[in-house]
Amino acid sequence: MSTLTVEDKKIILDSIRDIHDFPKHGIVFKDITTLLSTPHAFDTLMTHLSDRYQSYDLDYIAGIDARGFIFGSILADRLGLGFVPVRKKGKLPYTTVAEKYSLEYGFDEVEIHIDAFGEKEKPNVLLIDDLIATGGTAKAAANLIDKVGANCVEACFIMELAFLKGREGFNAPVYSVISLD
Repeated sequence: MSTLTVEDKKIILDSIRDIHDFPKHGIVFKDITTLLSTPHAFDTLMTHLSDRYQSYDLDYIAGIDARGFIFGSILADRLGLGFVPVRKKGKLPYTTVAEKYSLEYGFDEVEIHIDAFGEKEKPNVLLIDDLIATGGTAKAAANLIDKVGANCVEACFIMELAFLKGREGFNAPVYSVISLD
């Protein structure tokens, strides 16, 4: 299993821009668009992820709407795997399975196609997204993978806001490239 060097972690972290007071006062938003537009940092990240997951016996990568689509589809291509989108409610055109999750004020839902992982029995799936904060969306996505008969081998996040404890209660192992306390 590949581990990220201190130097590589610095390359990735230094390419992520902090936006203060977004989306509201007191929040420091971690903007990954600068990571995406920095070829060396982006390649460092994607090389680390492909090295880490090449021996996992994966069948698919599932990415969470929308930034998980970026990392997930590129990783799937590098590993020669299929990519499956986990979308917000109402965005997929075929028969879906949905999972609700709690927000600060109410609920939201994510969906996956009922046949997203083909006909293989219990395919191994890696779930990926850019960030885990409180974990609601990611846990719902992992539950969906299980609901449609697949095995969520691990949930991978580029960044984790560890102080929000989003990994607690997850039904799969969690890996974060960068963890911020």
